Amino acid sequence: MKTAIVTDTNSSISAQEARERGIYLIPMPFCVDGKTYLEGKDCTPAMFFDQMSAGKAVSTSQPAPEEITALWEHLLQTYDAVLHFPMTSGLSGSCQTAKALAQDYDGRVVVVDDHRISATLAQSIRNAQVLLAQGKTACQVRDILEEEKDASSIYIAVNTLEYLKKSGRVTAAGAAMAAVLHIKPVLQIQGGKLDAYKKVRGMLQAKKTLISALSHDLTTRFAGMKMAVFSGYSGGDPALGERWQQEVQAAFPQHRVGLISLPLSICCHTGEGALGVACAKQW
Repeated sequence: MKTAIVTDTNSSISAQEARERGIYLIPMPFCVDGKTYLEGKDCTPAMFFDQMSAGKAVSTSQPAPEEITALWEHLLQTYDAVLHFPMTSGLSGSCQTAKALAQDYDGRVVVVDDHRISATLAQSIRNAQVLLAQGKTACQVRDILEEEKDASSIYIAVNTLEYLKKSGRVTAAGAAMAAVLHIKPVLQIQGGKLDAYKKVRGMLQAKKTLISALSHDLTTRFAGMKMAVFSGYSGGDPALGERWQQEVQAAFPQHRVGLISLPLSICCHTGEGALGVACAKQW
């Protein structure tokens, strides 16, 4: 069977990697002062963070259902099946929307919900391509990946609570107190949901916490497993990400640490200057 893979820019898969791997990439929409932009098409990260710094209101959105189904229908003219990878159902309604839409395609569209986002979702997609090359069907790939949904981990340290305050994830009083005390919250995504992990003083301590948390997971939960390791950052300055990647690489010399720029939909909540680490099972 010929199977097409579809995902969106919340996977952190770049347009170049998508072309090279034959992955069909949907640009995620987001809003700035009420105007809708598409990630990777009409707004660069530098433009996005310039507008954010200027105090403009930013918010996330979802692709129009007809955009998704039009792509599926186009692909099903030449493919037997479509494997669709939205972001985790724990953080967005886009997964449930895709599952509802897929019911009209007689099993030819298979939606994967393995509780992933960003770098870990990208690794799931790479794993899917390995499994498809082994002769697995789209449904078999979905079942394998969903069984392995807990074989990943993400930790993120945000430089500011301003945007989490705007989204209602922290109170205004809590954000103000954190700013006064230079508290940097470290967040985690386990099982597809965003939760607090630790509160530390300053980004230096936050970086140490990120590396320590990932190291603990690699040597306990994922001991003996082949894991891909990633560093991530938010902002319009690639040098920030490169410096952080070097720090993470030095902490994990046994791994080849990848670097991703956080999707703009995530940056709507983290703001600029966030740093992250992640790992996911690798086939």
